Amino acid sequence: MLDFYKGKRVFITGHTGFKGSWLTKILLDAGAEVTGYSLKPNMKQNLFSIISIEDKINSFIGDIRDLKYLKEVFLKVQPEIVIHLAAQPIVRESYNDPVYTYETNVLGTVNILECIRLSNTVRSFLNVTTDKVYENKEWEWGYRENEILNGYDPYSNSKSCSELVTYSYKNAFFKNRDISISTARAGNVIGGGDFSKDRIIPDCIKAAYNNENIVVRNPNSIRPYQHVLEALYVYLMIVKEQYSNRDIAGFYNVGPDDSDCITTGELVEIFCEKWGKNQNWITKSFEGPHEANFLKLDCSKLKSTFGWKPKWNIDTAIEKTIGWFKEYHENKDVSLIMEKQINDFFGWEYRYEKSYHNRSEWVYRKESSKIIF
Repeated sequence: MLDFYKGKRVFITGHTGFKGSWLTKILLDAGAEVTGYSLKPNMKQNLFSIISIEDKINSFIGDIRDLKYLKEVFLKVQPEIVIHLAAQPIVRESYNDPVYTYETNVLGTVNILECIRLSNTVRSFLNVTTDKVYENKEWEWGYRENEILNGYDPYSNSKSCSELVTYSYKNAFFKNRDISISTARAGNVIGGGDFSKDRIIPDCIKAAYNNENIVVRNPNSIRPYQHVLEALYVYLMIVKEQYSNRDIAGFYNVGPDDSDCITTGELVEIFCEKWGKNQNWITKSFEGPHEANFLKLDCSKLKSTFGWKPKWNIDTAIEKTIGWFKEYHENKDVSLIMEKQINDFFGWEYRYEKSYHNRSEWVYRKESSKIIF
């Protein structure tokens, strides 16, 4: 799959974020011509700065709400592929600043689609939203893509609106044009390099390194947790396949199998077991805004359309995440850690593409008809 991206002009919004940094790294190693458009990282400790890739891509610091500047950048780089990640992604923060959340998540989607509407180079567009776009009825089965879009809180609702904006633009402006448009409604992602506030794994890591108990707000809440590479693989797969086949463009859930839709308490229990050192967790109630208790996705459409299935289960996802952070705290080369994990996930194809574009850095040999390192 990655050889498809070699030489392609790929435009990523939100490239300085957690997902964006991993995605940029993958595409850069695959030989894509990557352009990123995003705000500066909002934390001193952030993955984008740690891996030092800003000088290896076309990196533009800008606000997704700034249509004028976004148009200027778009016109300059003439992308073929656009992956829209830029967002205000935190539920609790959306209660503190709902206006900013709606402006970023809704108007930002309008702005990127407007740039695509005015472009004559874009062939494939993916808008990444969230599993929280659905009207949550707290039922025990997974939501399907034809369920009602009506997120409860400002973040979730703004992402529902982003889906509707995409649907409207797709029908109004792109029906008779050679542009494929899809959305990906992804579940909760975990992985090395996520330092965000109000996310369970970063909270676990911080507590573990401070020799403190992990504090869990809602241990019985069920979420579709998956490693960040699972989601990114799906994004890249959709973008590639719809590039040459508009018929498969659509709206897709992206999540783990039912067996990996677990409670937050179970997630933290697995973390403590794999971390070791007698790490413990406690439950502590906080006065806070409404959050869904039960959320699961039905990914049958994704599986039947692309023949896809998840690769890493939740145990492996947590193990890889802990491994990343432990090596990071030992001041090891984070880029090499990421390359190893991408290599483990994508397999021989990533190893080949990496060697192709960095022959002086990698030594390879042929064994059992596959290229390995």
